[in-house]
This record gives sequence, C-alpha cells and structure tokens, in this order.
Amino acid sequence: MSVDEGGICPNCGLPQDLCVCETIAQEEARITVTISRRKWGRLTTVVEGFDKNIDLGDLATKLKGKLACGGAAKHGTVDLQGDHRVVIQGVLAKLGFPEEMVQIDWPFRRRGRR
Repeated sequence: MSVDEGGICPNCGLPQDLCVCETIAQEEARITVTISRRKWGRLTTVVEGFDKNIDLGDLATKLKGKLACGGAAKHGTVDLQGDHRVVIQGVLAKLGFPEEMVQIDWPFRRRGRR
C-alpha cells in the first residue's frame, strides 16, 4: 500500500484529516508586506515569505474577499491591488498568522501625479 492510498501525510506522519503541517507553517512563516508601483502608477501590496506548505491560492482568495480588492497568487507571493499596509496585519492575524511574524515595510514615497 502506498503512502497516498493510506491517507498519511508524508511530512508530519499523521492521517490527512489530522495533518498539522499548514498550521505549523503559518506559525513559523516570516511574512513581509511591501508596496510596489506597477503599470500606470498603480500601487500593489506584495505579501511574501510563506512556507511551501501553505496553499497560496486559497490564502489569496481569502485576502481578496476580506480586503475587497483584486489580486493574484504567483511565484510564492500574493499581490493585492491597492495599498493595504494599514489593515493587512490584522487580517492575517485573523487567518491564523501571528502578528509578531508580519513585517510591514512602511517607507514608501509617492512621487508623480498620484
């Protein structure tokens, strides 16, 4: 019988319904929140530093719903449309990430027309 058929997690060794890999990954993740300016001067919040055990697609969907914005999960980061640095720490805390592990990069100067 293979590991996949038995429903045993290869990382923690527990049955799939009791697997704690994602919870442990959330507690140990060092998340960095930065801002980047994209095409046409639009601001994008970039959230990175997640462990490979965290489902970024599901996390991006939850963040987009709570922050009422668009975005995408790609290349190990979650990109959210707009500047959400003020509220992102609280939202991530409600999703199970410790607040002290979320690092927000505040220095960003707006230049130009916007």
